[in-house]
Amino acid sequence: MTAHAPVSFAAKSASALALAVALTFPAQAAVPAPVDQPYPGTIVLKVDATNLSQQIFRMHMTVPVKPGPMTFLYPQWLPANHGPSGPLTQLAGLKFTAGGKPVEWTRDPVEVFAFHLTVPEGVTTLEAEYQFLSPLDPGQGRIVMTDDILGLQWPSVTLYPAGYVARRITVQPSLTLPAGWQYGTALETAERKGDEVQFKAHDLETLIDSPLFAGRYFKKIDLDPNARVRVTLNVVADNAESLEAKPEQIAAHRAMVQQAARLFGSHHYAHYDFLLALSDDFGSIGREHHQSSENGVKPGYFTEWARGEAGRDLLPHEYTHSWNGKFRRPAGQDVPNFNTPLQNELLWVYEGQTEYWGEVLGARSGLLSQTGARDALAATAARYDNVRGRAWRAMQDTVNDPIIIARRALGWSNWQRGEDYYSEGALIWLDVDTKIRELSGDKRSLDDFARAFYGIENGRVQPVFYTFEDVVAALTRVQKFDWAPFLRARLDGHGPGAPLDGLARAGWKLVYTETPTDTIKSAEERSKSTDFSYSLGFAVRADGGVSNVQWDGVGFRAGLAGNSTIVAVNNKVFKPEVLKAAVKASKENKAPIELLVKKGNNLRTISLDYHGGLRYPRLERIPGTPDRLEAIYKALK
Repeated sequence: MTAHAPVSFAAKSASALALAVALTFPAQAAVPAPVDQPYPGTIVLKVDATNLSQQIFRMHMTVPVKPGPMTFLYPQWLPANHGPSGPLTQLAGLKFTAGGKPVEWTRDPVEVFAFHLTVPEGVTTLEAEYQFLSPLDPGQGRIVMTDDILGLQWPSVTLYPAGYVARRITVQPSLTLPAGWQYGTALETAERKGDEVQFKAHDLETLIDSPLFAGRYFKKIDLDPNARVRVTLNVVADNAESLEAKPEQIAAHRAMVQQAARLFGSHHYAHYDFLLALSDDFGSIGREHHQSSENGVKPGYFTEWARGEAGRDLLPHEYTHSWNGKFRRPAGQDVPNFNTPLQNELLWVYEGQTEYWGEVLGARSGLLSQTGARDALAATAARYDNVRGRAWRAMQDTVNDPIIIARRALGWSNWQRGEDYYSEGALIWLDVDTKIRELSGDKRSLDDFARAFYGIENGRVQPVFYTFEDVVAALTRVQKFDWAPFLRARLDGHGPGAPLDGLARAGWKLVYTETPTDTIKSAEERSKSTDFSYSLGFAVRADGGVSNVQWDGVGFRAGLAGNSTIVAVNNKVFKPEVLKAAVKASKENKAPIELLVKKGNNLRTISLDYHGGLRYPRLERIPGTPDRLEAIYKALK
């Protein structure tokens, strides 16, 4: 072994100093911070949406400027998306000119949604041209333009100057539509000349929050004909037949608007526009805005009404957001522009309570039957009662998922968890509602909280922000109780199981039977899959593809994964009914269920040692208890 001379302290210090000198600080963004001052002048934004065949939006923007350095931003943090999801990859062809001469730009190396340029001396107006290359295939993103429908989301087509608060920037927008198309939007129209629509000037915050649906087949339905404040259902579809709504269907939607007014005792919009697309091709969506909402469902929404109630809580959910999420907003959502990070810690109120009210308003209006609402609640309760990821990850942490996961598909969602603040949040608010009812002898409820918390300053559109402490204080004013630890235990706890105390207080319990509810049958039909989640621990598509494998469930322990395909069951070619029959027979037959499974190019046989039969969730009354679910779902007078 070769001996080494000891290294002196001075040499060590010199070496450390040299290393420190070699290191450099990370690059800093050269983007001006937003200041609460008006932008000088009005930006004119023209959008051409006539290129249906190639699904390209073309923009021309005229911006009043002064000479010197300037930065433009493309919206990154989109409020209703809860994350940095601006479609930057689809912005293309960006060119600036002044007096017909090009003005070069450079992208910021840190804030890549920012574009720097220098306005030449003597220039007072800058022109910009660019395109939004909307997705051609669902793998590229949600389809927003088809031969018959288009959805214009202003964040996708807008650039804005850095250094200003969004609500202090004024924009004059216009849109050229395909020939003869009609449109719906919360934006105020100044005039329409042929197929060019000129909108009134709006502040940037209002513009970004006011999408537009347009289409070849279009219908407007007045949902509150006797009110001074207009509420309109704007429907676009793949064909004229899909637009045909029966009077009783329209009546249920009108009842939803009336029930919301009775619940909240207020409105916080100048008018409200539901944008509803009925299409197989236009991308599905449910997205809230202050004075409108984007809703995309399958074309049979009206014409196949009798086939099931699935999805009918979408419109009441998004409508509720006008009060919760848009008027009353979490304090962490109070940001100056669309490139400032959002704080999501209160999404279990913003989305969770809205999910609760969406289901309640659906039942109160008749969009959902009480049986359908209970069955949907049973499915939610079972799902979250079987979330294995609760062992390592609290529900509160899932508010970060729009940033962490960005709504990408998960391989092991039962273990990873994903945006559980929506539906598990709704279970927590059922817990709160029934607790208030129990403590007050059924004299008060969460309805009282809704009127007190969201009903303030009737008619005000400008948002009012809230904190966790504000929510607790408002609950305490409705019903004295130590609400903070009550909520934190459910938000930060690890179970076991979901927060189902609210169900018991409502007079119901979660059970499993061998017969699926109509809600489950409808969900299976929609997804073209068969759900064995509470028996074998996975679902399987009609082609044998395995999905939603429950962590540590029967299938998981046998080595099954979501990228597998079942080829045969007990030596019979796979069909959903063959596997169902095998599961039923397993109660009497003690032999394991044998599956021939294909994964990649490999085939193998796995054994499922399961003998519990088919298991589907439903709710069952607890004898001798008050039925508070019936009271919760009952229409308000």
